[in-house]
Amino acid sequence: MPQIDVVGKLAHALSAGGVYSAWISLNEMGVAETLAREDFDTVVLDMQHGGVDFVGAARAIQAVALAGKPAIVRVGIGDFACASRVADAGAAGVIAPMINSVEDARRFADYMKFPPLGRRSWGPRAALALTGLVGPAYLHGADAITLAIAMIETREALDALDEIVATPGIDGIFVGPSDLSIALSGGGIVDPHGADVEAALTKIVAATKAHGKFAGLFCFDGARAKAARARGFALCSIASDLLLLRSAARAELATAK
Repeated sequence: MPQIDVVGKLAHALSAGGVYSAWISLNEMGVAETLAREDFDTVVLDMQHGGVDFVGAARAIQAVALAGKPAIVRVGIGDFACASRVADAGAAGVIAPMINSVEDARRFADYMKFPPLGRRSWGPRAALALTGLVGPAYLHGADAITLAIAMIETREALDALDEIVATPGIDGIFVGPSDLSIALSGGGIVDPHGADVEAALTKIVAATKAHGKFAGLFCFDGARAKAARARGFALCSIASDLLLLRSAARAELATAK
């Protein structure tokens, strides 16, 4: 009997209204599993700016699955080969940073999707168990449930937004508001809530809706995530493991002192 499709839960939840995600930067699967057992819908494992390496991501994907949740992995810039590897390890989605052109989007999709849509190599060593699909069923079903999520965080990416969103094999867009603010200010400021970023967010939501895709946003707290969902973002992270740890520590210390 096939196992429960943990991987497919992400695509289903996104199409059904949206998800809130934990954000993991620590290379410790116990942290990922602990947050997955809270009321988050999914967990993002950060290999770009976080300390998560491939072995840590592969183990955390399994640990998160034990909590019945799908995992998303953010890979390093241009590391599309790693995107395929974490998909093989059972990631339900991969976030690729700094997708600045149609060419970047096409290459990313090639590594995430099987022929004829892409050129992903066969080897789903752990993904089979987490999808319940075997052999041909996985080959023909994986593209719909293993999501390629392109990050928009530069002026070049905004200029090519419609073409990136329309690229076959790209399932959604994720916004890095801090890098976007740096890019839009010409390196002048980090302001993820600035007016230029807000205008870009409106443009991104409209473009994704027009092409039948979804939009996601890194949110520093729950209030921002709630507001983002209200304006049309389907994938909203809430803080990060380190931010939550520091916030709780400071609150308890303040009470004690």
